[in-house]
Amino acid sequence: MNELTAIVALVEEMEALQSEKVITLARRLKPGLTMEDIRNPHDFPELDDHDWHYEDGILTGIQSVLMALRSRERESTR
Repeated sequence: MNELTAIVALVEEMEALQSEKVITLARRLKPGLTMEDIRNPHDFPELDDHDWHYEDGILTGIQSVLMALRSRERESTR
């Protein structure tokens, strides 16, 4: 495993942990929500919560980094 692959694996682990945190908090605010539901938070007024938006923003940042790393990983295998 090269260094870039190891970094991608670490960020994927971070993404999974943050996703779980986001859905757990969302379900505290409105039980029964799914990951698909929280992709459209404006449909659920209960998600108009500062803490939830903060955690969701962190998840979005992690996912952005992951996309960039995966792109770099693909480029390096060409």
